[in-house]
Amino acid sequence: MAAKKNTAPSRFSDDLLRWWDKHGRKDLPWQHQPTPYRVWVSEIMLQQTQVATVIPYFQRFMTRFPTVESLADAAVDEVLHHWSGLGYYARARNLHKAAQIIRERHGGVLPLDIADTMELPGIGRSTAGAILALAAGQVHPILDGNVKRVLARLHAVEGWPGDKKIENQLWQLAERHTPERRVAHYTQAIMDLGATLCIRGRALCERCPVRAHCLAFAQDRVKEFPAAKARGALPIRRTRLLLVRNAAATVLLMKRPPSGIWGGLWSPPECGVEDDIADWCRRRLGCEVREESRWPPLRHTFSHFHLDIHPVLLRISGAGRAVMDDAESVWYNPAKPKNLGLAAPVQRLLNQLIDTRR
Repeated sequence: MAAKKNTAPSRFSDDLLRWWDKHGRKDLPWQHQPTPYRVWVSEIMLQQTQVATVIPYFQRFMTRFPTVESLADAAVDEVLHHWSGLGYYARARNLHKAAQIIRERHGGVLPLDIADTMELPGIGRSTAGAILALAAGQVHPILDGNVKRVLARLHAVEGWPGDKKIENQLWQLAERHTPERRVAHYTQAIMDLGATLCIRGRALCERCPVRAHCLAFAQDRVKEFPAAKARGALPIRRTRLLLVRNAAATVLLMKRPPSGIWGGLWSPPECGVEDDIADWCRRRLGCEVREESRWPPLRHTFSHFHLDIHPVLLRISGAGRAVMDDAESVWYNPAKPKNLGLAAPVQRLLNQLIDTRR
């Protein structure tokens, strides 16, 4: 049975709000003019990304896409360009798709009904609740990573929060503590608590305003909560990225498929480490190449595996139709970058290319 919402703040939420009034974060960019659109963009950017990293991205994004309509009307490549380096690029693709749905179905205004909001791509229950609480003052619980950690420690909840049974238990606790009044402040406060004091590793319990309510603190078991998912070492995958340059010293980039890693972004052609490079380029790109050098491997870590990238610098000696006529490829000048979505490792390689131009 779901926990009942409080009609008045619990002692926990009351103490938390008193702390936030004095010490909470109140000057974040999305807290100025907290429209549903601005809050929505910030909440998507903040998924699995720290505030300090998000702030400059958010500011640039809002400058270029100040409204839902401007985001919906933009090319997805430009949206991905403004997301480049932030990671988890499905967030940007879903943001763009959702903006187009809002334009077509909701008159360009983010819906303020939680069911309608949750139907949009990339918005789950917690994100929808945060948007509506922070931007519209609606009473909805949230359960992002920070809040899971706070509640798991507060109530000494055993088990991994990713388990559905444990997650449901945490949702019940989130509902129980969410007050009817000052819900926007409470929502920001519990996120701030998890981000600044009730952190992973060594929690700053000596400064915590709600430690009197915390079972994990009382039991001297703070480090045990929340329980980690049992996992082994991350597997390692290997691939080659072919830095193919032409006579003008521009490099070939190809648009990646919409699904998979770096979906919809641009990168150098990718071939297997066991493939014969010259033969692969002849078959797949329709061109002859001359190998110039092999750079040291570059490791990039995803949530589920390590990717060891082996860059190979090539000079093209004959361009075929497959390269020149493919709308999904472009000759790119790293010194004069275009507005293309690039993953962080690809951007690093392109920056290195600037130093090798002849």
